[in-house]
Amino acid sequence: MPTPSLAELDTPAAVVDLDLVKANLRRVAAYTREHGLRWRPHTKTHKTPQFTALQLQAGADGITVATVREAEVMSTVARDVLLAYPPVGEASLARLMALPPEVHLSVALDSREVLAGLSRAARSAGRPVGVLVELDMGMRRVGVASPEEAVALAQAVRESPGLTLRGLIFYPGHLRAPQDELRPLLREQSVRLSAFIEALRTQGLAPEVVSGGSTPTLWRSHEVAGLTEIRPGINIFNDRNSVAVGACDLSECAYSVLATVVSTAVPGQAVIDAGSKALAKEEGPAPGYGVVREHPEVVVRGLSEEHGLLDLTTTPWRPRVGERVRVIPNHVCASVNLHARLHVLEGGQPVATWDVAARGW
Repeated sequence: MPTPSLAELDTPAAVVDLDLVKANLRRVAAYTREHGLRWRPHTKTHKTPQFTALQLQAGADGITVATVREAEVMSTVARDVLLAYPPVGEASLARLMALPPEVHLSVALDSREVLAGLSRAARSAGRPVGVLVELDMGMRRVGVASPEEAVALAQAVRESPGLTLRGLIFYPGHLRAPQDELRPLLREQSVRLSAFIEALRTQGLAPEVVSGGSTPTLWRSHEVAGLTEIRPGINIFNDRNSVAVGACDLSECAYSVLATVVSTAVPGQAVIDAGSKALAKEEGPAPGYGVVREHPEVVVRGLSEEHGLLDLTTTPWRPRVGERVRVIPNHVCASVNLHARLHVLEGGQPVATWDVAARGW
């Protein structure tokens, strides 16, 4: 069956510009080589094995996943997988241990309870598993808060059958400042991180891996002393939030939602057929829920389930009913997860359709 043209796609449809994806990957690969950092991209953004394969071909050292389902899907193309989420429960652990034996598996955790379950599962399956002790570096979501806690947990990992202590992991998700405001924040991260690293080192537990990073802090990662590995996810596609903090330019946003204008009856606005079920109703640093790619001054000012409201009060553009637009959402990860498939473009036209195989679950 031939791939439909962009004009023939049913809307709303998630579309990805492959040329921009490859350019984004080349840029981060060059950056990590320049600064001697390992690159372990997070696949939660795209949830699609074909894009994981492209990341590995571009030079990624391994991948990061957030769910067991992502680990199952991505292990079909990746041989080094980090689950950056504490696995809890026998069912999840059984699925994790059932990954192909050639996959080198590591897990992030911050408690003895998760550690005990993981050790039992690994020992029972006869499968070696690496462990990264998760730190709270200010986000206040997960992670041990003090160097003393990190040392105690690292020692417990060292004593747990079936497991190998690999190092430390953190996520600076609370750092979403503009790029020119990041320097003092990253300096503070360096100070805090050095205390954890030194505490482990003095106890003979020097971390082989210190894993961190995010898309908002991506291009300043080298300023965090002691960091050995970064795990950006969004930068493969980029989104409006990344543009807002200066992590990319709008022209580097590879993902958008193709939508059709369905109403212009209310003055000062147009309605598209992409609502919260296509774009995701997530707020960000800038007002609204996304922008029109072709007219970036036009903001999606409101969303209901099937309706997106375009604010036309700041533009001379007046779309017609039936006209198509591409919307760059605030948060690409949440939008991708709402779509069963991604329409891949080259030269502005679809060349393939890839299932978002790791969504849901």
